[in-house]
Amino acid sequence: MTDQIKLTLTWLNCPRHARMALLLASVEEDLAAEFMERSIVVLAAAQQQAQSLVKTSPRGVIILPGFGNNSADYTTLAAKLEAEGLVVTVAQVSRIDWSRNAAALGEKSWWEGRLNPRPAVDWYLTKVDTAMQELKQKVDGGPITMLTHSAGGWLGRVYLHGFGTAGVDRFVSLGSPHQPPPVGIMDQTRGILTHCSENFPGAFHPEINYTTIAGKFVKGAKLDQEGSPLAKFAGAGYQQVCGDAEVWGDFIVPQACAHLEGATQLDLPGVFHSPLGEKLPFFGPWYGSDSILPLWLPYLTGVGIAPEQTASAVVVDEQVVLVKEGR
Repeated sequence: MTDQIKLTLTWLNCPRHARMALLLASVEEDLAAEFMERSIVVLAAAQQQAQSLVKTSPRGVIILPGFGNNSADYTTLAAKLEAEGLVVTVAQVSRIDWSRNAAALGEKSWWEGRLNPRPAVDWYLTKVDTAMQELKQKVDGGPITMLTHSAGGWLGRVYLHGFGTAGVDRFVSLGSPHQPPPVGIMDQTRGILTHCSENFPGAFHPEINYTTIAGKFVKGAKLDQEGSPLAKFAGAGYQQVCGDAEVWGDFIVPQACAHLEGATQLDLPGVFHSPLGEKLPFFGPWYGSDSILPLWLPYLTGVGIAPEQTASAVVVDEQVVLVKEGR
């Protein structure tokens, strides 16, 4: 007798309630199997989604060197940012590269103070673009912050205007002279700052979050008035940049010139302009020093900025940081 016949006879000989119980047991078994199968599918989908979140591309940071600096000057800063989980690339610029700016001396606009940035600084922009394309490959679609120092600030703005903003969602400048000098004062960029202010002023690109940071290391003094040699030296430089010697600045760039309209503006007390400040005791910490970096690091990523850090003054590690909210 086959198993199928045995099962049939067993079914027929069972009382009605027993047959109903067997039927329900069979249905429950089928439902349990279907539930298990669907659970496996849902679990697999959840795992795939979790893996996609884990694989989210990291934020990239491209560092633009300032005038007279080379890429190696930012090695320590880059290492600190990488320790924070960021992917960092420095535009490869050597000190001798800056002599290429002399090529613009042959332009009539240079002598007239009406120099356009391009092609005068195309050599720099090309290096930035090379670094940018390499960084985009590394972060594989992740967001990018353009971190600029000194002249790298206005050079970065020129790059974004000419090469596009694709992939870049944050712009942070450290001690960058963004504003052209008043009429009657020779523009150290021979007209490029004026060009920037007229053609792409302030926080120009709405898709980018701008933060401008200024150091307040020393208040300048006029050469013929009382003041320390340090204040007089700084004042002479401030005079050439903004037309006023008696203002605060980071020893090179006056505070007011380091900001862009529409950007979040940070003023950091006691901060020197250059990495040189870490090496010479009579200067002070610079923007990338261990004691200063935490004051502006959140603005580099946009993570960890408390609501009170977008306006007025904030106390961070016992230091008062003056902040003006951006757009």
